[in-house]
Parts: sequence; C-alpha cells; structure tokens
Amino acid sequence: MNIKLIADIAKSLLLARWRQSLVAAIGVTFSITMFIALLGFMNGLNDLLDGLILNRTPHVRLFNEIKPNPNQPINLTSDFQDGHNFIQSIKSSGVRLEIHNGGAILEALKVDPRVLGISPKISSPVLYNSGTIDITGVVSGIDVIAESALFFFKDYVREGAPLDLKNVSNSIILGKGVAEKLLAEIGDVVQVTTSKGDRLPLKVVGTFQSGIADFDKIQSFASIATVQKLLGKPNTYITDIQIKLKDLNTAPVVAKEYARLFQADAEDIQTANSQFETGSSIRSLISYAVGIVLLVVAGFGIYNILNMMIYEKMDTIAILKATGFSGSDVRKIFLGIALTIGLLGGLMGLVLGFSLSLIIDQVPFNTAALPTIKTYPINYNPKFYLIGITFSLITTYLAGFFPARKASKIDPVIIIRGK
Repeated sequence: MNIKLIADIAKSLLLARWRQSLVAAIGVTFSITMFIALLGFMNGLNDLLDGLILNRTPHVRLFNEIKPNPNQPINLTSDFQDGHNFIQSIKSSGVRLEIHNGGAILEALKVDPRVLGISPKISSPVLYNSGTIDITGVVSGIDVIAESALFFFKDYVREGAPLDLKNVSNSIILGKGVAEKLLAEIGDVVQVTTSKGDRLPLKVVGTFQSGIADFDKIQSFASIATVQKLLGKPNTYITDIQIKLKDLNTAPVVAKEYARLFQADAEDIQTANSQFETGSSIRSLISYAVGIVLLVVAGFGIYNILNMMIYEKMDTIAILKATGFSGSDVRKIFLGIALTIGLLGGLMGLVLGFSLSLIIDQVPFNTAALPTIKTYPINYNPKFYLIGITFSLITTYLAGFFPARKASKIDPVIIIRGK
C-alpha cells in the first residue's frame, strides 16, 4: 500500500482525536523534560563531587607504608615451619618513609608514555603553635606548578597566590580551618613544630579551602624545599610521588607494575575511592530509573488512548480493510500514530528539558563549604538527550504495538454485519 496514503490516514485519525493525542504528547513531553533535567542535575552533582575528591587524587600514588617486618625470626627457624606462629617480635620501628632513589624514579616516570604528569610530595605531621596551645596538623610539601596543573590546586586557594609558595622562602598556605583557629591572616608568621621538636617560623601567603571541612582544619601547604628544611632533610627527600595517567582505567594494573619495579607501595585511585565511586554510580542509576518510570507511565497513557481510538473507529477500520487495506497496513497506521506522538512529545521534551537545565544552572548556590561553586551544577552531555529521545520512541512504539496488532486482526465482515 502507498506509504503517503497510510501517512495521510494516520494523520486524519490523529487529528480526529487531537485533544486526547495532545494529552498523550504532553505526558511524553513531561517525562522527557524531567528525565533530561534530573539526569543533567544528578550527573552535574557527580561531577562536582568528582572535583572535590577524584580530581585531587592521583591515579597512582607511590609511597612507603608503615608496616611490621614480614620476616619474623620465628619463621626463619625450621623447628616451627609446620606450625602457626603467633609471635611478632620485630615491630615497624625501622621503616623508612622516604622513597629510595626518588630522583631516578621521577626520571623514569617522565619517559613512560602512559603517564600524563607527575608531582612529588612530602607529607609530615606537625604542630601549629598558637601561644601555649599546640594544634595538630599536616603540612604537605608540593611542587606548586605540577600540583596546579594536575590537581587544580590553584582553584582552591581562596586568598593569596599559589606561586608565592615558590617565590617566597619559608612560606605556607594554611587550610581555612587552621587559619581560623590560629587567627592567622596573609602576612602573619606562624610557628610550626615537627614531631622531633624542630621548629620553623613560616610566613602565611594564602589560605586554602577544599570544601571538606575536616581536611581544611588540619592541612597546610608549603614548597618541597621549605618542608625539607623544616624536617632537616636533604633536597632529595620526598615521601610521595603522585602520578596521573592518560587512561584512568589502567591505574590498578600500572600501580602493581610500579610497586614491583620501584620496590615501593602503590595505591590506585579505584582502590582509594571505591566507596565514593559506588555512590556516584548509585545516584546515576536512580536518575535513569526515575526517568524510565516516567516514560513507562506516559506509555500507558498512549496505550489507553489508542485502545479507545480503535474501539471508536471500528467502522473506519472495517471499511479500510474492505477496500483493500491489509492487516499490515492497518498496523502501520496505528504504529505511525503512536510514533508521531512519541516523536513530537520527545522533541518538545528535549527542548523543555534543556531549558529547565539552563534555569537550574542559573539558580544561585552559595555555601561556605563549596566556595568555588556559585550555581547548581548541571551536566549537558549530549548522550542524555540521545538516550531520552531513544527511550521515548521505544516506549511509544511498545505502547502502540499491541493496540495496532489488535486493529490489524479486526474482521471487517463481522463489523459490517453487526451494523
């Protein structure tokens, strides 16, 4: 049968009940609108949390972990090899926090084609001295340029300039919580004491706020040279090597390889943030589930409308079949009606979903915990829009399939005889 003729008949039937068709299209539009807005917002939230945690976490971290000596004396004697030994006499007192031969490791990593960038680091527990009070904290010695390029360090410096750590000797950037406890402002000098009792006055050149309050209450940053001076260590001393890879998914394999090659402990980003990634996946799953439920509900509306249309248009269907239309042609007519509703409703839903996302993106969101965020986060990934229109067509097709099949099986003789 002629496709244009089938399309004209479907259009006529659709317009004959335009109010009900409009209601069905609005249901699809509402579903797609909420699907796009909800998915964009939830993934924007995931991106925000990724920025707080994952973007500041190296893909692979090399360090020396404090742990007991695995070669316990009792295991070295043949007298007890057949038993289970509980005696652990050698503790972890001789562990060396420094990464041995760190300079050579850095050079080797620079020529590894899998590595995007590296940033050496020194972590050390300290005491911030405030009069007679000592505040426990941690100072991190960093390469400011590498840290800003790989881990967005400069984005979290709220006051002062990050490069002052490199340009000003004996300088420090305090976490916001530490600065508030010490009543310290830019230009002040704070006393920092190591666990061995060494003390060094450091000039405050900035404040840092990550958005994680517990972190900002203890953390501060200085240049690698300043922390080496504070600890009384040589200029080759580093405790961590932070590595960013070109392919994040290779981190577990690369970490194991580096641990074996460089004789150091290695931790990959998936292991370090497994719980966090699980939370992001669950939020995305909930968004998809809610969107699909909305589309299914809209599909039931289309199903009911087409069923009613078939019931009311029995005579029309009988005449069509009596004049030469096959059951396949009738099925195409009603599937065309369903897909038209789904396509028009879906396209309007995409436009309104994008518009609603733009509105949400402009709503002010000011919180002291997240100083870098000014509005609610939205992700405009085109993938969400493609998924939305695809689900719209699939849902409406399924909603129209069963009524269309029912219409295709109507016997015109029975209908006409009944009249």
